Amino acid sequence: MRLRIRAATRLKGTMPVPGDKSLSHRALLFGALADGISDLKGWLPAADCEATLRCVRALGIHVERPAWEHLIVHGGGLKGFRPAPAPLDCGGSGTTMRLLMGMLAGFPFPSTLVGNPQLSRRPMERVARPLRQMGAEVITTEGHAPVYVRGGSLQGIRYELPMASAQVKSAILLAGLYADRPTMVIEPAPSRDHTERLLGAMGASIRRDGNAVTIEPAERLRPVSMTIPGDPSSAAFLIAAALLVPGSWVQIPGVLLNPTRLGWVDAWQAMGAPIRAIPEGEAGGEPVGHLQATAASCLQAIEIAGAMVPRMIDEFPIFAVVATQAEGITQVRDAAELRVKESDRIAAIAAELRRMGARIEEHPDGFTVYGPTPLRGAVVHSHGDHRLAMALTVAGLIADGETLVEDAACIADSFPGFVETMQALGAEIEVETVYE
Repeated sequence: MRLRIRAATRLKGTMPVPGDKSLSHRALLFGALADGISDLKGWLPAADCEATLRCVRALGIHVERPAWEHLIVHGGGLKGFRPAPAPLDCGGSGTTMRLLMGMLAGFPFPSTLVGNPQLSRRPMERVARPLRQMGAEVITTEGHAPVYVRGGSLQGIRYELPMASAQVKSAILLAGLYADRPTMVIEPAPSRDHTERLLGAMGASIRRDGNAVTIEPAERLRPVSMTIPGDPSSAAFLIAAALLVPGSWVQIPGVLLNPTRLGWVDAWQAMGAPIRAIPEGEAGGEPVGHLQATAASCLQAIEIAGAMVPRMIDEFPIFAVVATQAEGITQVRDAAELRVKESDRIAAIAAELRRMGARIEEHPDGFTVYGPTPLRGAVVHSHGDHRLAMALTVAGLIADGETLVEDAACIADSFPGFVETMQALGAEIEVETVYE
């Protein structure tokens, strides 16, 4: 699939975004281990979450689907998984593979987890290493998938993460549910805390003290019924478009407002962007509300480093696009983790934005953007990365001439309906089918 984009004159409207991807994964996975039935509305039917659903069903959990975005999970309890008849296919989802590694470490039967070529390039030893310390047998393929796991008889450990990673942290905490004593994970900087919040809401004994998170062994989890709020990472693309296209105004209702996910909001506000986050309530222990943005008259360059990086780790491709329109030199450091995402996001966003006329330099752990720079239409490539494809689409809305985004079908990994949402706001985007 190819997207053909022309410069936008104005974007306006109130549009929801699909359910949060991180919460959709976790609500389904944790609901599978609960004692009872979990009712999940607003679940994200994107490719990555569908991989989690496929794996949960393969492990013997009955999941009804009354509607495309509505799941009823018949939890089997903490010992409810059954051996899968074949390797568990995680597709391109790192969250699926890494969290399941932690969960399956609590079961005495063997499991093999596989993924597509993109996922099979991502590092898995960072999860395998602490699980081995807990007593599980975990074998990776030269540090990557396929991954073999056989668990049972786990010991609680104290583990210091070498990098801030919510997925690694979550895998260890989930294994800790099955350990013989408390398990502590110490982060170098706070990462997204959805696992802690949701497990706590389901009755697990879990606590945070500074950068240390401790979980106690559990006998049961309560089922959860919730409407999953909108994904702030998806909302970032709509907000960025509103900031960059003159005369725009965009509102997004029902969005997750967890502060560990809103680093990009703080960053753009520091640049002078007119963004408002309006709290409205809670869902599943998570804050929810509206996001609003209007076109920015002037943006100023900033520096992003340290503890801010994990709070916006998924938003750096679109952050780079916004930075091309900021006055001064924007610098991103301490973000080497971007090189092992769905693509090497540092190299990929730098290469593609340069095609569009941006002045951007890549560094081992980040990039530098010199702005403001007028962008020009070009043929750019997603590198099979959903967030890169959407970021380049937004760049096309402010570029002179026509922009073609190649290999854009990957957008469905996290934001099904992205093109239709942008069109409803006033963007001129055409979808073209490419026949090989």
